[in-house]
Amino acid sequence: MAQFYRMLSRFESDWFLHVNVRWNREALNRLFWLLSIIGGATFSLSVSLAAGLLAPGIWGIAGWQGLAAVALSHLPVAIAKRVSPRSRPYQVLPQAKTGPRPLQDPSFPSGHTTAAFALLTPWMAASPALIALLLPIGAGVALSRIYFGLHYPSDTVAGMLLGSSTALLVGVWIHAA
Repeated sequence: MAQFYRMLSRFESDWFLHVNVRWNREALNRLFWLLSIIGGATFSLSVSLAAGLLAPGIWGIAGWQGLAAVALSHLPVAIAKRVSPRSRPYQVLPQAKTGPRPLQDPSFPSGHTTAAFALLTPWMAASPALIALLLPIGAGVALSRIYFGLHYPSDTVAGMLLGSSTALLVGVWIHAA
């Protein structure tokens, strides 16, 4: 797996550095910090739980679906990080920029991106009109993880796929019950 990660890193390092180094601006720091919070466990679980408890009809269902998807999707994230650990880009690329306390656990896949898409996918499925608003937010969470030097693009793509597919599977399960 290490050889695969090295090959992948060579392919995506330029794009990573473009976002991480060349985009680095004070004005973007706050935007990406806020987007990163959306992918955090506390935010995604809290919003899902609140919607499940308080929102009516399909919105409550979307909240419960998001809650289950966020929780369930982190099992494969934890397994992947343990079974096939990948160094974070800032650990491999000396020119990478990161914040004062960068994460130390393995990079692949992005847990924040997984949580964001697990949270947002049920809302997009409940009302496709929300896709134009929520998909850029989810993509922004993914981009924030690259911007802060914590993930390669492939880590975030894996998180997008894992979070959305878990949410869709949970939706099928909920609607079948």
